[in-house]
Amino acid sequence: MHDFLRQLPKVELHLHIEGSLEPELMFALAQRNNIDLPYASAQEAKEAYDFNDLQAFLDLYFQGMNVLRHEEDFYDLAMDYFHRARREGVVHVDMHFDPQAHLQRGVPLEVVMGGLLKAKQEAEESMDFSVGMIMAFLRDRPAEEALHVLEQAAPYWKFIDAIGLDSAERDHPPSEFKTLFARAKEIGLVRVAHAGEEGPADYIIQALDLLGVERIDHGVRCLENPDLVERLRREQVVLTVCPLSNVCLKVVDDLREHPLPTLLQKGLNVTISSDDPAYFGGGMLANHVACADAFGWSEDVFVQLTRNAIDAAFVSADRRADLLARLAA
Repeated sequence: MHDFLRQLPKVELHLHIEGSLEPELMFALAQRNNIDLPYASAQEAKEAYDFNDLQAFLDLYFQGMNVLRHEEDFYDLAMDYFHRARREGVVHVDMHFDPQAHLQRGVPLEVVMGGLLKAKQEAEESMDFSVGMIMAFLRDRPAEEALHVLEQAAPYWKFIDAIGLDSAERDHPPSEFKTLFARAKEIGLVRVAHAGEEGPADYIIQALDLLGVERIDHGVRCLENPDLVERLRREQVVLTVCPLSNVCLKVVDDLREHPLPTLLQKGLNVTISSDDPAYFGGGMLANHVACADAFGWSEDVFVQLTRNAIDAAFVSADRRADLLARLAA
């Protein structure tokens, strides 16, 4: 099964590129940019990755990305993840990135975009790898700021596939971002949003009805509302579920208790992603293997999950057809 999962042409729909920053690269970039880290070694940094909740993770997440200062840093960050993912059999990723987290540190948008777009182009030209771009906005920052950043990003709209909504979910409902998402619709961007991870099932409903999202990142708390579950099944809304992330952030205590099997049993359109692989125990392969071990799923289940992801990925029609053909083979 593990060999099968490695060879499976995996597609990741929920990946935060800043959350792929491995401690070894963090230290290398800190040295290059003359930045002091609060850890003596990469191993000490890894030992700090023990979180009680989403906010505890976010505190460390934003601290780590402080080493990202220059275009080459963002290029190195993305290429490091792309190479690692490709070795694990990943063929496509829809990649979230957080411009506000860098702008508030004084890093210009063109620096962020320059590095990430250079990495995307190189990966797509040389690695049999495709990349979707999701400009994500921080829900614990003012909605007006997010709208300003979206307008500031006008020169890059043609390179962006979607906007997203991420960061601390508690007490930050999707309803606060109606204007932002309406503007994104005018521009012609797909809309996605984190909802139903730590926040209630009602946040999923708000994301669907008020923001017009086409897929829900996480969404595991939908089971608290049977009517919502039936709606998600009927409309086949994509849920980008992140199993190891949910365990690390105490959304569930043990993977064997995860609602993934129930979500599948109820006919929901589920996919598997890694979220922040440097912090949450590994990338796509580790998440697939963990699910195989915890749930005893057959190969057919993983094929279906991969087909769901390919169908929903931000790719060209030709690329989608190619990936579906590979999956069938």
